[in-house]
Amino acid sequence: MDNGTGLLAHTKVQSSTIVDETSLGYMLGLAGPMIVATTSFTLMQFVDRIMVSRLGTAALAAVLPAGFMASIPSACVMGVFASIGTFVSQSLGRGDKRECTSYFWQAVYMGLVFSIAMLAIGWPLAPSIFRAFGHEPEVAALEVIYFRIMLIANTAAVFVWAGSQFFMGIHRPIVTMYAALTAQAVNITVNYILIFGKLGFPRMGIAGAAWGTVVGIVIGGSIRMATFLSGDIRREYANSRMWNIDVRKMRDILKIGLPAGLELALSTGLWGAILFWLVGGLGKEAQAATSAALACTNLSILPIEGIRMALTSAVGKSIGSGRPGTAASQTQVCLRVGVIYMGLIGLCFLIFRRQLMGIWSGDNQVVAIGVKVLIIAAVYQVFYAARTVYSGALRGAGDTVWLAIASALGAVVVLGLGGLALKTALPSLGAIGPWLAAMLSIMVVGSANYFRFRSNKWKQIDLFKRPAVAVTFEDEATVAE
Repeated sequence: MDNGTGLLAHTKVQSSTIVDETSLGYMLGLAGPMIVATTSFTLMQFVDRIMVSRLGTAALAAVLPAGFMASIPSACVMGVFASIGTFVSQSLGRGDKRECTSYFWQAVYMGLVFSIAMLAIGWPLAPSIFRAFGHEPEVAALEVIYFRIMLIANTAAVFVWAGSQFFMGIHRPIVTMYAALTAQAVNITVNYILIFGKLGFPRMGIAGAAWGTVVGIVIGGSIRMATFLSGDIRREYANSRMWNIDVRKMRDILKIGLPAGLELALSTGLWGAILFWLVGGLGKEAQAATSAALACTNLSILPIEGIRMALTSAVGKSIGSGRPGTAASQTQVCLRVGVIYMGLIGLCFLIFRRQLMGIWSGDNQVVAIGVKVLIIAAVYQVFYAARTVYSGALRGAGDTVWLAIASALGAVVVLGLGGLALKTALPSLGAIGPWLAAMLSIMVVGSANYFRFRSNKWKQIDLFKRPAVAVTFEDEATVAE
């Protein structure tokens, strides 16, 4: 009787600590640190670009397109690394913690090789790339400077991206949050010193903004790696014994990650590069207005990117432990939060569009163009929420090929060809023509991801194709800390 009573009491205590993984509180608890990290990163970029805007219209016109071009190779790495979060979270759900660490190391090895190769290729090609955009010579020269330094930053960022996906995958996003906040504080401080030449340093202008980013990334990566190699993580995940090269895992990562990398490169880097290519021939004022408007929209979308990363991890763990229904419920919770938030952001863009543009420029022509662009941006905010949330869910399930196809359709066909058609047929629209195509591309991809998720085909994907490791009661349930 005593033994039976004790067992019953122990079971009740365990049951009382189980958290509902489909609840709003659980998802916000998981997403909160990532939202803080991504929001602080956006604020850092916002402040950074405001500093650059004080250097003049040419500098403001240069910083965004150069950043977008540098983000194409980095987006490929980040997209591939997003699959690390999928493999890590599903390994965690299966109860195989050593596999979590092994996938991290394989990502670091591949990321360093790729980023160094992109630096070697991109550095000499930079002048030709920006001449092809048709930008004014003054703007193109600044773009080359910023682009080259950001390629160096991409190499250091391998440790940031891999570390973030690992800690998100094992459901410890708080590590990423603290690392990001520290790195971003350093970045803003160094930017101010180097851009404007403070504390005895020379005035470096736009190059100072880029080198400030490099310093911030090195700090952020160092904090993540120090935590990864610390005692409790090292003991629990055996990371000092799982660093050997594993070709099979690399193939697994590339199989799922390459489409994810292509999707991210298409939906961010290439999407932005095509937009600036379409706007570039319309003058530096149109280009500066586009840079300012995109800086504003980035402030709205990165909290949703934090929700997407959390959802990818949550869905991966749910599927890894054989609970696709839980994954579907988690997605709907995140969608409701995303739509409400982005709807409010769109309303703010609409109401305060003139005040927002006034922050960036005193040039009346730049402000006039930017005000119209922000109206378009306000319209597509809700569709961006749907695109991002469903992308996170599908990525957590490993349905990355679909995401790459949808993003290609949106960036190349709708924005690229559609924007060129509008620019050619209705030249009087000016910068508004390409932006209308940009709005339509986001609506199309958002709708495509919605219908894919509703088809339930993602539930049929098996990344491992081998029996799961036995899972204990504590691994099966989420235990409140």
